[in-house]
Amino acid sequence: MHLIPLTEFNFHATLAHTSGASLVLFGSPECGVCRKVEKLLPAAVNGTAAALYKVDVQQATALARAFDIFHLPTLLLYRNGHFHAVMNCEITPAALPGAIEAALAKPAEEEP
Repeated sequence: MHLIPLTEFNFHATLAHTSGASLVLFGSPECGVCRKVEKLLPAAVNGTAAALYKVDVQQATALARAFDIFHLPTLLLYRNGHFHAVMNCEITPAALPGAIEAALAKPAEEEP
């Protein structure tokens, strides 16, 4: 599994056609933590997420503003193409699967 880039032009359409749980990483190529998270994310969500996406906030500034992205990296959880939660957890292989399952067990949050 790898992270599929999303832009302002295909973000909503792509997610609308994604079944199951998916994660969207908002980051920047200049952000060292973002690069680290991007590398470990596929192994960290093994079997927990159906799809992984990434948004470069330097290229998709309107999306970053629309979702009030102020801190990088930011990880958003979607279910069947609809926003479900902001993942406020440690992004590690040990912590992320449990955090995703816990978030999916709760009602969807309001989109930022």
